[in-house]
Amino acid sequence: MNYKRTMARRACILVPALLFAALLQAQVLPQGESKPALAAPYFPDRLHEFVWRNWDAIPPAQLAKVVGAAPADITAIARSMGLPPVPVVSPLMRVRGYGTLLRRNWHLLPYEQLTQLLDITSERLAFLLHEDDFLWVKLGRLKPQVEQLRYTPPSKPARRRAAEIRKIVKQEFTDLTHRGEPRFDFVRQLSTLQPNPPPAEALESSPLRFVYSYLALYGDPLSNPEQNPYPDGLLQRLSAVGVNGVWLHVVLRDLAPGGTLFPEFGQDSARRLANLRSFVERAARYGIGVYLYVNEPRAMPHAFFQSRPDLAGVREEQLTAMCTSDAQVRKWMSDAFSHIFTAVPNLAGVYAITASENLTNCASHNKWTQCDRCKHRTDSDIIAEVVATIEAGVHRARPDARVIVSDWGWKGHGDAREIISRLSPSVWLMSVSEWSMPIERGGIKTTVGEYAISAVGPGPRAERHWTAARAAGVKTAAEVQFNNTCEIASIPYLPVMDLVAEHMRNLAPKRLDGMLIGWTMGGHPSPNFELARALTSASPPSPTAALDAIARERYGPAGAPHVRTAWTQMSNAYREYPFHVSVVYTSPVQTGPANPLYLQKTGYSATMWGIPYDDLDRWRGPYPGDVLAAQFKKIATAWNRAMPELRTAVDLAPAVRKGDVQADLRYARAAAIKFQSVANQAKFVIARDAFTTAKSDPQRRQLRSQMEALINSEIALARELYALTLEDSRIGFEPSCHYFYLPLDLVEKVINCRWLLSQLE
Repeated sequence: MNYKRTMARRACILVPALLFAALLQAQVLPQGESKPALAAPYFPDRLHEFVWRNWDAIPPAQLAKVVGAAPADITAIARSMGLPPVPVVSPLMRVRGYGTLLRRNWHLLPYEQLTQLLDITSERLAFLLHEDDFLWVKLGRLKPQVEQLRYTPPSKPARRRAAEIRKIVKQEFTDLTHRGEPRFDFVRQLSTLQPNPPPAEALESSPLRFVYSYLALYGDPLSNPEQNPYPDGLLQRLSAVGVNGVWLHVVLRDLAPGGTLFPEFGQDSARRLANLRSFVERAARYGIGVYLYVNEPRAMPHAFFQSRPDLAGVREEQLTAMCTSDAQVRKWMSDAFSHIFTAVPNLAGVYAITASENLTNCASHNKWTQCDRCKHRTDSDIIAEVVATIEAGVHRARPDARVIVSDWGWKGHGDAREIISRLSPSVWLMSVSEWSMPIERGGIKTTVGEYAISAVGPGPRAERHWTAARAAGVKTAAEVQFNNTCEIASIPYLPVMDLVAEHMRNLAPKRLDGMLIGWTMGGHPSPNFELARALTSASPPSPTAALDAIARERYGPAGAPHVRTAWTQMSNAYREYPFHVSVVYTSPVQTGPANPLYLQKTGYSATMWGIPYDDLDRWRGPYPGDVLAAQFKKIATAWNRAMPELRTAVDLAPAVRKGDVQADLRYARAAAIKFQSVANQAKFVIARDAFTTAKSDPQRRQLRSQMEALINSEIALARELYALTLEDSRIGFEPSCHYFYLPLDLVEKVINCRWLLSQLE
């Protein structure tokens, strides 16, 4: 299964959101498979675990309210475990980190108490789970069984274990009073305007390079401008590194009226459009065009069609498609796009994925034959008609706007030239560059089915599709990421500049008209973007010359040779990444050592970009467990060999660039830690499972010794990553998943590991 990070709407106290939630009331809060919740046996009890997990995330008074305690009771429990007496809670956590809060409390609290913790209604929680970037999927499609958590005074054994935890904290970390950079402080940093920025390029001065915001919420920013996804400081920084386009997810029914056919649509759309106009004007000052990212027409709950049965298409779980084979649906779509581009005439264009994970047209999930209206047609007919409908609506209002359509999902990610041949020359065809590339890692052959920096494109699917597009007179663009990908998205960007340069060199002969260079996780301003700008300029230098120039500008003439060596070594190390969608979405590569180790099998399946648990069989994809571990170990070892050169380059860099290059070093160190941790965790699960079936004492002693060594390695990695997270609030963050871990999770990992060592003894 291929999980592209399609954007799902998160509406905040809006009429359309409430309407959608009301239509889903048949199953307000999903349950899924019924399984007992997991308990962390290294904590005294669930109450202590709850306090620890939420200490720097939720104010003590709110924690006390959830469990029926006094704030002093909660503080006493925290102090008994060595936590600082006063937590440092970011006010942005419940607004920007609700995914983090749900993940860390999923096994601790029932739904009723989760709504108390987040201070939201059950309808609001239902909406988040259903509509917020596959949040229900990220949590495993099941809610663990857990009783209400109520405060009771700690028992004597609980107090004794809390004291043991306090002792471990003091031994391993001295104390936790140094709190470092607050979580989400990067929002403030990236929102602040820089003095003396370089002049912005004109919008048409070079091929399109567009990205998503590192600061965006998957909410409704056009209705909540105070949660600005593109503050001026970020626009300024993106412009400075060569970005000339940004995209923003919208839902058509929120921006345009539905007429007599869909009177529910478009409520509060005038305010959203006014805010969009303001945003477009601000972005233009930095030479940046704004593109609306759409999956349309979005499916609706079954109840929506009770009065419109003739418009219903295929059904999928709780949703039904609005059938685009009906002329009324297409007319609404076309009119809606025209309405938007009339109201906001300076919009740069739209970026459409017509076969995303979001159910839209009846062919979007290859089920069109289940629709009585569509079954007599082909999927090519349906998809091409949807594209034509979008294009007609946009260009009726603004003929020069760009209509960029992605081939993602077309023909089941197969050969879609039949669709491409039917496209109008007035649209752009965009294809993921490295898709379907054959690769071999650790002796295992597979193909790329997602963004992958480690596999340098273009691949055969993109090549075929671009050729077909040019034959049809259609402009071409690439979907490619240069900062990071799902391979490791919890770090803003990776110092694998040689891979970026190689990919750009390979794309140059294709004469593309533009490229998306950052999906949800890849929009942080970076030297990687500077390299993309240099190599797509009117007179591009050679890749070597471009790399040398960026190295000198960033690290100075003395540091440049050293960072060039480091970039090459790290790029070569990254080529060993055991790529597969299972690896990138379910392995602990995003969490690294923050993922606990388990002495017994949990029985839980790793979730898509959510909770890895101990599910090695899902982590590994087509790779045997030992091969997965060996490949990540190989990356970590080679990567660490490059670290001395990078440190030397940082030491020699000019003072004016120290902050930037020290960030480069932090991200490189964090990546190495996570690579090594995946290897450790895979080996630990293999040894643990073998230990339970070992027949002889010598074999058990050998396996126990292996586990102890791996546990001690995880302790060292957790301590090192803890220090890095205190220095930089970006580490561990990804815009669609929020924080994969918080600093105290790494302290918890050490507690987890010390407990495991005591059990093995």
